Amino acid sequence: MPSSGPDELRSRGGDHHRGRPHGHVVLSNVRSERVRAVRALTRRSVREREQAFLAEGPQAVREAVAHRPDVVREVYATATARERHEQILQDAGDAGLPVHEVTDEVLAAMGDTRAPQGMVAVCRRLDVSLDSVLAEGPRLLCVLTHVRDPGNAGTVLRGADAVGADAVVVSEASVDVYNPKVVRSTVGSLFHLPVVTGVDVAEALEAVRGSGIRLIAADGHGDHLLTDAAVEARLARPHAWVMGNEAWGMPPQTRALCDDVVRVPIHGHAESLNLAMAATVCLYSSARMLHPSTAH
Repeated sequence: MPSSGPDELRSRGGDHHRGRPHGHVVLSNVRSERVRAVRALTRRSVREREQAFLAEGPQAVREAVAHRPDVVREVYATATARERHEQILQDAGDAGLPVHEVTDEVLAAMGDTRAPQGMVAVCRRLDVSLDSVLAEGPRLLCVLTHVRDPGNAGTVLRGADAVGADAVVVSEASVDVYNPKVVRSTVGSLFHLPVVTGVDVAEALEAVRGSGIRLIAADGHGDHLLTDAAVEARLARPHAWVMGNEAWGMPPQTRALCDDVVRVPIHGHAESLNLAMAATVCLYSSARMLHPSTAH
């Protein structure tokens, strides 16, 4: 990140101290090189070039600092956020992370959210390889083949985290998981579980199946109900849920690569569930079968 220029700092007396919100020097110039560099990470091309992304809001920063401090490059916080979330910044300081105080205007200029929550962390990407995930012998994976909506992608990641999935695989045909909207909608779960990104759909599915993991597609026109006894029995063994597109479902060529195509039963009058809702139901069905002793 670029160093601060003199026109960007408002001194409160004292020197900058690495690893804690120093409260002495406040970044105040919204047009500074540093602010522009941070905001540029809202663009995918810049994120890919810099191998970095933004974690916005206290919850995301808290989880990043607590679970993956190794990927946090620096933290920015307003005076108000520092007062409200002192422990987060203290933990960042204890981890030796650079923490900078900024004005409300600078914080707003750093991201693209309409209602910034006073804190943002610049993090390096968390990418892991599919080979490394498969080498760990996973029992539950979730593969997003053509998910384009940031909110859906983030919610599925959060659901996968909640049920204890071993990893989420996001294809190159899906939304960028480091899109600020995706990161916000994971509410910190992005820092909890391995995420594989940028893979070819067919190659990824073939690799997963080649590792002895059953591929189960979730589709509104599935051949079997999620509640069928045969399906539930398969959920007790290693498997991967394969999720398609929000609007047009799953391409025939992707569907053909899966071992089963399952639909969530609808008992009322709703026409369908959206992708994130269906994925959450499927993932919890898996958790119930994989962890019967902890099911409630």
